[in-house]
Amino acid sequence: MEVPDERVSAATFEELALPLFEQLYNFAHWLAQDASEAEDLVQETYAKALRAFSAFQLGTNFRAWMFRILRNTFLTSRTGLKSTSVSDDEVETIASTAPNPETVLLERADREMVRQALTELQVTFRETLLLCEVEEMSYEEIAQVLAIPVGTVMSRLYRARKALRALMVEKFKGAAHGV
Repeated sequence: MEVPDERVSAATFEELALPLFEQLYNFAHWLAQDASEAEDLVQETYAKALRAFSAFQLGTNFRAWMFRILRNTFLTSRTGLKSTSVSDDEVETIASTAPNPETVLLERADREMVRQALTELQVTFRETLLLCEVEEMSYEEIAQVLAIPVGTVMSRLYRARKALRALMVEKFKGAAHGV
């Protein structure tokens, strides 16, 4: 008995796509800065990818293809590039080697400062930095996801790190002065 092409494609899509769910959600959450919007983005990404799966060429980078669909979905669904702050319930609990309350408090403050600084970065810098540092993509994969040359990926990473560093210095000075 022959299996129709659609069922083979759906099974192949499922094999390739399901392992990426958590990574896609994490990236969507960072882009959108909102859990429900991230869920919607991932759902829309999977729907678009399934519809376009017949055009996907097996043997090419499926992960980069999915992240590119997610990014494009985010860019077209977003009405403004306004940043929102991360709520307290979204902040991860930090494991401390020294369970001293003061150390835990300082680590949480540092982590929150980094999160806030990341949300203040331009979307182009934030997405490039997250794909590299959080999703651990190679420069080539990032270039595929963002549809830009590898050299642009490298320059964006340099500028993103520089901007993040400047924001962190600014935030640290503000925190030191009680601002």
